[in-house]
Amino acid sequence: LINLWKGLQNFRGESDVRTWIYRISLNTCISCDRKKRKRKTIPLTMNINPFTDSDDDSRQIQQLNRRISQLGPFDRAIILLWLENMSYEEIGEIVGISTKNVSVRLFRIKEKLKKTSETTKE
Repeated sequence: LINLWKGLQNFRGESDVRTWIYRISLNTCISCDRKKRKRKTIPLTMNINPFTDSDDDSRQIQQLNRRISQLGPFDRAIILLWLENMSYEEIGEIVGISTKNVSVRLFRIKEKLKKTSETTKE
């Protein structure tokens, strides 16, 4: 939110506000991820998960989230924007690629996720 507030004066209105907000958010996340990689951290572990769900829908969502987290940052951003029901044009504007490239990348990402799904079943 701070980055949005700071950048508000630079918004030129050449794109939709929603697209601009997603782009600022994506860039902020990428910057934060880069900073985390530079710092050495000690991960905290828990032996139990108080948030485990036992129904099939929750398990499928968790599996999908695990598979998506294995994708690279760019592919992860594209698939998550697509899951937010954004159009290919909006996704292209946010990540800076053409609409056709969005279509091709989404097809390849979906194929990767399917292959990951088949590998885990075996």
